[in-house]
Amino acid sequence: MAGEPFTSPGPMDFAELLRAFFALAFTLGLAFLGLAALRRFGPDALARFGRPMKAERRLAIVETLVLDPSRRLVLVACDGEEKLILLGEGRVVSAVQVPKGRR
Repeated sequence: MAGEPFTSPGPMDFAELLRAFFALAFTLGLAFLGLAALRRFGPDALARFGRPMKAERRLAIVETLVLDPSRRLVLVACDGEEKLILLGEGRVVSAVQVPKGRR
């Protein structure tokens, strides 16, 4: 082993080169197909399968109103009741029960 000269295995024949090219093309094709699917269905596509349907949801944001850069009014419907919540500076400032449908 130590006394033998190094010999190269020889040039790559055309079939091996073609096989390597198609393997690379196939891999890149799968990567681009996955990217296209991710752009089409969004990053949370798998999470959507576990969510309940919209008809089954109990909680919904009916409307929001920005009062100033640090405060916001949010009208939330839950189990047939609506609550008006004043949010400000990262916390709930106050919450009031509102009769449903009253505008």
